[in-house]
Amino acid sequence: MLIAGPTAPAQAVTYGTPTIALSASYLSGAVGATGDPVVNVTVGQSGADASALTVSASASSKASVAGTGDVTVTGAGAVRQLAVTARGRGYTNLTVKVVGLGGKSATKTLYYAASAAVQNPADARWFTGSADASAAVDVGGGYAVVADDKSNVLRLYDRSRSGAPVKTWDFSSQLGVSKEVDIEGATRVGNTIYWTGSLGNNKDGEYKAPRNTVFTTTVSGSGSGTQLAYGRSYKKLRDDLVAWDQANGNKYGFAAGTAAGEAPKQIDGFNVEGLEFAPGSTTTAYLGFRAPLAPAVPGGKALLVPVTNFDQVLASGAKAVFGAGVELDLGGLAVRDIRKNAAGQYLILAGSWAADDNSDPYALYQWDGVAGHAPVKRADLPTTDPGGWEAIVEVPDLTAAGARVQLVTDSGSADLYGDGTEAKDLTHPEWKKARAAWFTLNP
Repeated sequence: MLIAGPTAPAQAVTYGTPTIALSASYLSGAVGATGDPVVNVTVGQSGADASALTVSASASSKASVAGTGDVTVTGAGAVRQLAVTARGRGYTNLTVKVVGLGGKSATKTLYYAASAAVQNPADARWFTGSADASAAVDVGGGYAVVADDKSNVLRLYDRSRSGAPVKTWDFSSQLGVSKEVDIEGATRVGNTIYWTGSLGNNKDGEYKAPRNTVFTTTVSGSGSGTQLAYGRSYKKLRDDLVAWDQANGNKYGFAAGTAAGEAPKQIDGFNVEGLEFAPGSTTTAYLGFRAPLAPAVPGGKALLVPVTNFDQVLASGAKAVFGAGVELDLGGLAVRDIRKNAAGQYLILAGSWAADDNSDPYALYQWDGVAGHAPVKRADLPTTDPGGWEAIVEVPDLTAAGARVQLVTDSGSADLYGDGTEAKDLTHPEWKKARAAWFTLNP
């Protein structure tokens, strides 16, 4: 008969200290927002399955902005998703904690900022990483490339979601500049996107050469797979415009508006903010002016100047040739953006020429692109939200009932979080953001 020996004691499992990492240490939301960005929380522990770990978050500072009950953690396994529902405007710190087997734990701090509620929050999205959005171009698949007037970075965003850009491109080295081009307008023809700087002086009335730049990028792919490649640039368009206006009796005062000491954002200043091609043309492009109005008196008309060989200006560096200025009655407002669709229907985003204009009127006008034909107002835009309306992403079918258009703000001068700091001066890019919003056009 065999007698069993003593059973060897089970060896105790030794668990390591859990690890925790956040996809972003800084997060921005908005009160009442739909689809605010989330943070991925990656956890692990040696000797344990990640699904056995518990992740939670708690308020560690200002619960009036977001408390423990306003944080939701979802998912299982090594990567969880953390979302915050903003309770109030301001800043707060959140402690994110992972508890592993053996009672061991680890924490990380998430620095959270919430901006105030806006009108129609369900139609709002917040593009983070930059506050100074200035031009936008649809690239298909629900994505758009958005420019920034405080840098030369182009950013690709999912138009349906709030959050960081999917991709970024900085063409400063190819452009041969170290300062911002002050990108203000853009349009697409085929696989070419044309971008223009403001062409004006800086806010202190100083000439800065990089602002006298127009350039192209070539698009390949679409949607999240979009890629941009640098094309060509031209750096004398401002000079060509001044010379043309002087040859025509200084009708628009371009020489005076570009003189040393002249700020660009005044009624008789010089500042380009819109770019779009003329009806049925891939050669003639309209430059839309924020300033001057024409004539340069209160109640004046908005100004477009046709560049009749714009394609060749960029393709070969040909000197710009201009057609007669187009003067449009936009109710005393100026051009902040202009965009057309494949059917040749134009929308003009109209706003003030002034520098500090967030509380001034904004409106959308429909136009057929023909000089001498009057634009028709389609919608007034709210002025109580942070930032000024700056860019039209694309133009819908304007004959369709309930047509909706997405606009983007330049929020650089907005105090998003109530502490007196302008958004462009915020330390953390994740807290900088521009608002994209959908508007239904009136019949």
